[in-house]
Amino acid sequence: MAHEVTLITGDGVGPELAQAAKKCIDATGVEINWDIQEAGVDVMERLGTPLPEGVLESIRRTRCALKAPITTPVGTGFRSINVYLRQELGLFACVRPCKLYPGVRTFFRDVPIDLVVVRENTEDLYAGVEFERGKPETAELIETINRLSTDRKVKTAGEETGVSIKPISVSGTRRIVRFAFEYARQHGRKKVTAVHKANIMKYSDGLFLHVAREVAEEFPDIQFEDRIVDNMCMQLVQKPELYDVLVLPNLYGDIVSDLAAGLVGGLGVAPGANIGQDGAVFEATHGSAPKYKGLNKVNPTALILSGMLMLRYLGEQEAADRLEQAVAAVIAEGKEVTYDLKPHRDDPTAVGTQEMADAICRKLQQG
Repeated sequence: MAHEVTLITGDGVGPELAQAAKKCIDATGVEINWDIQEAGVDVMERLGTPLPEGVLESIRRTRCALKAPITTPVGTGFRSINVYLRQELGLFACVRPCKLYPGVRTFFRDVPIDLVVVRENTEDLYAGVEFERGKPETAELIETINRLSTDRKVKTAGEETGVSIKPISVSGTRRIVRFAFEYARQHGRKKVTAVHKANIMKYSDGLFLHVAREVAEEFPDIQFEDRIVDNMCMQLVQKPELYDVLVLPNLYGDIVSDLAAGLVGGLGVAPGANIGQDGAVFEATHGSAPKYKGLNKVNPTALILSGMLMLRYLGEQEAADRLEQAVAAVIAEGKEVTYDLKPHRDDPTAVGTQEMADAICRKLQQG
């Protein structure tokens, strides 16, 4: 039986990465009916929106999407499509495995790193509850805060102060922490670490930690511990091999997942999944790298491994294992890989995006 999957081609280097990932997934032999959809800055120029309604309709129908990178302008422009998709589709869990594959260039090449960052996707500062400086409602909010609080006051006026709200709920925390424990149990992992700043933010991160401890009691077969987020960053650099599954609120999860990706070679080898009750969107952790658009240069590993996670989600475990093994074998050989996977970035033997994908497809056919 064929699987129905939405393929969002993205912008920047997105379309060429989507092409590479699609050919590798197809080479596993799993039958997929791809519904190819466009989104991003190129579409916005044509249609006036970066996310046509047809994209959402497709994902709601297939309940599974592989999304190539999409540009989010810094400070200006349209809202992040990634954030919008997660909130609109209820994709509350962001899963970012960080695994070190032999042959990847990293300072930690002799350390057995294999951890998973589970990030809450819908709450925290990324909920987007913000108030712009100079607006009457911002001044009113600051006045209300200062009236209700006896010892925690905003000491600057509304005309020079922007405000973001950090909502963290019992239900949202319970849902993501339970997801992390169930993921650990399903994938044979031994420990879950809750990451927070509860020593300072007692009513938001403190709530997150309190609920995490409650949920941990439901999973006596899985070890549980907690770490303050700044200490967690230091621990990951000093002894990453001690950690297994990390569960974090939204902002910390975004930052720590990039740090963890750096341990294993960078965003070029970092896959991701956004999972909800009614579907999932799989994507590389990195961005759209528009300066490399059309150059056939960017490492396709992250999106291909995101496809591997997608195959696992679809129940195609054997195909997912073969795809991961093929990727690992090509990286370990170090011959047909992109420039960032060579010992020196100016190595003339580096191949392009499609050539590396072709090498992975040949490994699949050999295996």
